[in-house]
Amino acid sequence: MERWHNKVAVVTGASSGIGAAIVQSLLNSGLCVVGLARRLESMEKFKTGLPKELQEKFTPMKCNVGDVHSVNEAFDEIEREYKGVDILVNSAGTINPTSLLTGDISSIQEILQTNIMGVVHCNQRAYKSMKKRNFDGHVIILNSIVGHNLSIFPKEMLPVLGMYTASKWALTALTEMYRQEFRHFDTKIKITSISPGIVDTALIDGLVRSCSEGNCLNVNDVAASVLYALGTAPHVQIHELKIKPVAESVV
Repeated sequence: MERWHNKVAVVTGASSGIGAAIVQSLLNSGLCVVGLARRLESMEKFKTGLPKELQEKFTPMKCNVGDVHSVNEAFDEIEREYKGVDILVNSAGTINPTSLLTGDISSIQEILQTNIMGVVHCNQRAYKSMKKRNFDGHVIILNSIVGHNLSIFPKEMLPVLGMYTASKWALTALTEMYRQEFRHFDTKIKITSISPGIVDTALIDGLVRSCSEGNCLNVNDVAASVLYALGTAPHVQIHELKIKPVAESVV
């Protein structure tokens, strides 16, 4: 992680859960971190709980990643304050349980905008920043095991998770397309998809059986996987990383 000391990492979905844990881990590793989320007050509260030396390295910004204008405003501010983005961690996401056949279209659209277009919006701006400065940065996408295998959830849940699972399969495809485009445009920017199994966060409350010892990951497990991917040698790229709890009962 030494090469990333004092570099600038942008983390979306930074107000709670996995995103907040990633922010904490990156700050502890010596990076400057910009947190993007719709709930600015949650990030500001998180900041006040940090040691003073880390508070100075964390900048929370209000941003809705599904809104391209909101993303552009945030990244314009990052360019002014920090001169560029070195690492982007796409952690923002929503489940929004709803049926594809009978659910409210606006709920389905919100999943598409947040989980897919949010990544596209932020990746474009991060790429432009890295390319302009000829910097070999790293883009990380928080995917899910359901982006590879639908059997993680009980069958009775799948009818209300159709668009969520589809959005994660889309991220699996997008990760490979970004890898190819980064090469096509003659960069050495890395792209990593991290696909956890079930993680004990507020996002899954009411959707899965209670997390007992060993059958769920925690947010720090996922944050550690981000540091692992970032800590590889410059010529090494972890393209896909799947992590599961030992006691997870599905394939």
